Amino acid sequence: MTGEGNPQVVVAGGGPGGMVLAYLLARAGVSVTVLESRSDFDRDFRGDSLHPYTLELLDRLGLAERLLRLEHFKAGSFRFHTPKAVFETASYDRLRTPYNYVALMPQVRFLDFLAEECAKLPGFTLRTGCKVTGLVQDEAGVVRGVRHRGGELSCSLLVGADGRYSTVRRLAGLTARNLGATTDILWFRLPRRPGDPPEADLDLYFGHDSYIGVLGGVRDWQVGYSLAKGSYAEVRDAGVEPIRRFVREHVPWLADRVHLLADFAQTTLLSVDISRVERWYRPGLLLIGDAAHVISPVGGNGILMAVQDAVATANRLVPVLRAGAAPAVADLAGVQRDREPAITAVQAQQVRVEQKSARARARGRSAAPPGFLRWLFAVPALRARAARDNAYGPHPPQLDPGRLDLG
Repeated sequence: MTGEGNPQVVVAGGGPGGMVLAYLLARAGVSVTVLESRSDFDRDFRGDSLHPYTLELLDRLGLAERLLRLEHFKAGSFRFHTPKAVFETASYDRLRTPYNYVALMPQVRFLDFLAEECAKLPGFTLRTGCKVTGLVQDEAGVVRGVRHRGGELSCSLLVGADGRYSTVRRLAGLTARNLGATTDILWFRLPRRPGDPPEADLDLYFGHDSYIGVLGGVRDWQVGYSLAKGSYAEVRDAGVEPIRRFVREHVPWLADRVHLLADFAQTTLLSVDISRVERWYRPGLLLIGDAAHVISPVGGNGILMAVQDAVATANRLVPVLRAGAAPAVADLAGVQRDREPAITAVQAQQVRVEQKSARARARGRSAAPPGFLRWLFAVPALRARAARDNAYGPHPPQLDPGRLDLG
């Protein structure tokens, strides 16, 4: 139990999963404090994709209309550009939802919005610049609170939502097992111009030994250049010209501005990881999002999986917390049981893509998808199905209004 001035739940990490969970808890009347290690939410090249599932969830909560007043880019399709063909693999505009697109919005805007909405709810506290430094445990090893720079908080539950390099996971002695990522991504931005292709939304351009992902934005394009895992030093030593040459050859409509990529200081390396913790919990502690299972950028659904973790966690734990009790181990195990099939399926697909890319590099072949897919995805129903699978993920949890009483 928590004392005066201490919350029922402490969420370590102010990313999408942590902030959505904090909002759901606070709106259900549970006192919650979010500890964010940084002074603000501003990071470059964090995931920017808000899928239809997330937008529908926010609509259910009465937040979507206000969120979408913020500047964002509506991506209606996902396309592959191979040396032999260009074809669309997912058509979001065929989905039966008012949110038949992926909203590309800088993550800092999304998180700032959630923080503002959370601040309207009693029982919510956000502490920035507050890095977790230790766990408070009783003699039986049950987590009873958390230490941070500046003090200590007691709580009924500590949720580690602090990302792929989770401090909470390390302190709890829970180890993530690597499942076999073989690629890293070098991100940079190029400006959007009036004559750019209007159909460019979420596109992959395949070359012989690499590919480029281009994500639309209101003012610029986010460009991701793939490289073999561990090869960053070699690529950096070669300078930016090979990257610019690849862009000019495979994304010719960006050729007139690729010279703006002048050096590696303009890039950010994303070390792609696919990993999962065997057990996401300990007595008094639960991991969600990348802290429990790291999702690669393939499909752009890391935010989606974290948000769905938050929904499943709220469904399971709000009734217990509203009764003034601490969640039992069985409650925490239930969250993992609810979410693990979806995470396993998503990661298995990502591992298959990584292994295919690795085999292609080893054989000196292109990692482009086989040509028959062009004809397969010429069927509109298949493009719609692919969009639906990406928009909602496998086994998407729905808010349980009977348990949450969100109004």
